[in-house]
Formats: sequence, structure tokens, C-alpha cells
Amino acid sequence: MSSALTDLFPHPIVQAPMAGGVSVPQLAAAVSEAGGLGFLAAGYKTADGMYQEIKQLRGLTNRPFGVNVFMPQPEHSESGAVEVYAHQLAGEAAWYEAELGDPDSGRDDGYDAKLAVLLDNPVPVVSFHFGVPSREVLDTFRRAGTLTLVTATTAEEARAVERAGADAVIAQGVEAGGHQGTHRDLPENDRAGIGLLSLIAQIREAVRIPIVAAGGIMRGGQIAAALAAGASAAQLGTAFLATPESGAHALHKQALTNPLFARTELTRAFSGRPARGLVNRFLREHGPYAPAAYPEVHHLTSPLRKAAAKAGDAQGMALWAGQGHRMARELPAGRLVEVLAEELAAAGTALSGLPGAGGEPR
Repeated sequence: MSSALTDLFPHPIVQAPMAGGVSVPQLAAAVSEAGGLGFLAAGYKTADGMYQEIKQLRGLTNRPFGVNVFMPQPEHSESGAVEVYAHQLAGEAAWYEAELGDPDSGRDDGYDAKLAVLLDNPVPVVSFHFGVPSREVLDTFRRAGTLTLVTATTAEEARAVERAGADAVIAQGVEAGGHQGTHRDLPENDRAGIGLLSLIAQIREAVRIPIVAAGGIMRGGQIAAALAAGASAAQLGTAFLATPESGAHALHKQALTNPLFARTELTRAFSGRPARGLVNRFLREHGPYAPAAYPEVHHLTSPLRKAAAKAGDAQGMALWAGQGHRMARELPAGRLVEVLAEELAAAGTALSGLPGAGGEPR
């Protein structure tokens, strides 16, 4: 397997691109400066907004970094289901004194414009979520000197990523916080997610390109387990969400370890696509009825989520988090990378001492 990706950063630690204002330049810079791979999230931004963040990040670090792009989504035929959901949310709108958003605000997230910017001003790494770019797009990035990664949640999706010509695949386990990067949003698969270690093993046998493991990873020992299973690096999101450099709302950071939010669930309540978040009132009340309609539901609920945050009400916010959220540490991002690297080294030493691992029996 090619080491072109992992040669870019000393530690096999990738900071997940978290859309919605979390993955700000300061966070990505701190991670990259500490020897990991920092990432910006272009999702929900304009092409110019993305460019301005790249420009800011380049002023903060000379180290490699990545930018994540959302794939355009297919049209939905169940517009009636979105209208029904909008009626259900009328009480939320009245409570927060906010208007519901326009569900028809756009489906492609400025995809073509963002690709044009990224090709005019190449960055070291670009990753894609919610589908697979065409081989032509990936080849164009390769000629520009940019490495490409694409999320997969099954071995079948990983094969599609390899066929398209990506340099590496992000194996996203069901434990991951935020949106599952499934290539096709099929409601019948909502409870068919695969745990990370099983997914790495399945993808390792299905493709030859490098694997970046993602999903619930919070400690260096877990990174070691992912590497032992066949990954080349690990991608962590929730672990970096609590850092001071993160752009997450203070209530979101506090909720990660607040006993009031004891668990996470995959829900369509906020966006119309399965995404893992802390269970709060909004998720409990609306999750069972939310339609499979992304990004329509995302646009519809956006003003409600913003109003809840402004009101200081975590019960109405999308508190994206992975299953390991209670293990979040309020460390500076650079220090967190160092601690994770230390834990990874310690885990490697412990593994080398096990019988059959090349070391002395314990």
C-alpha cells in the first residue's frame, strides 16, 4: 500500500472535519502543528467561505492539512413527507420564535464551485462524504498533487471508492458521531451499521488502498487497535470537539460529559440523514417521525437549531457526538495529539510484549 498519505504527518492521527462551524482553522492548525493531520469542513459553507478559511489556515501553519467536501445529493420524490414534518415542527418554531427554513435551499452544497477553488489553489488532501466522486474528478485532483479520501461504511462502498481511483478510504464505523457517510441513503439500512473493528477487517480484505479508521476513537489504545486491525491512521472527531480551539458551541462541549446526556443515537431528526448525536428532547420527540430527506430537513431545521443555541437551550440543538463522548478531554488540541501519540506508543509497547507478538512472554 502507498504511504503517500501517512508520510504527510508524523502521527497516524487525523482530526475529523466537523461541519457546522466546529472545524475552524485554529483547530486544524493546532492539530497539524502537533504532527497530526488537521482538517477543514467545507460542508454548509460557500465556496468563498471555504477559500477564506483555507487562506486563514495557511497563515497559521505550513504543515499539511485537508479539506472535506459534501457530495451532491439526489432528488427526493417524497416532498409530501417533508411538508408533514414541517407541520410537526410548527410548535418548535413557535417556542423558539423562529421561522422554519426553506427545504428547497439547494442540494449540491456548492460542489462544483468548491472543486474549482480546490483545483485552482490545491491543498494537500481532500476528502469526500455522502458518496463517491467520478474518476475524472479524482484523477484531476491527482494531477494537481492532491491526495483524495472518500468515506465508506461497508466493504461494498469501499470497493466503489477504490474503483473510482481514490488514494485512501475512510472506514466509518457506526460508533461515529455526526452524519454517517453512506453512499446511498436507504431507510431500510438505518439499523444495519457495522462496528469499526469489524468494518476495518472487512474493508482490509476488500481493497488494497490505505484505510483511515473513524468511529468512537478517543484514546491512543483505540488507535493502536485500529492500526492492528489493518488501518494506516485513525480519524477522531468527538475527541477534538471539546478542545478550546474547536468552534463548537459551549453548550455542545459541556454536554459531552454532562450526566444529563447519557447516550447517543442515530437520528434523522435534525437533517433527514442518519447522524449520531446526544439524546435530547428534540431527538426523542421528532426522531421517530423524521423523513429520509437530506438536505431538505437540514435546511428546514437550521433556524430552529440556531435559535435554540442562541437561547442557551441544549435540548433543541444538534449535539453531534460519537459513542465515546464521555471520554472527552478538555485539552488544547496540540496537547491532545501529543497525549494520543504517547498512549499509542504505550499500547504498542504493551502489545509487543504479548506472547506471539515478537517480544518476551509476560
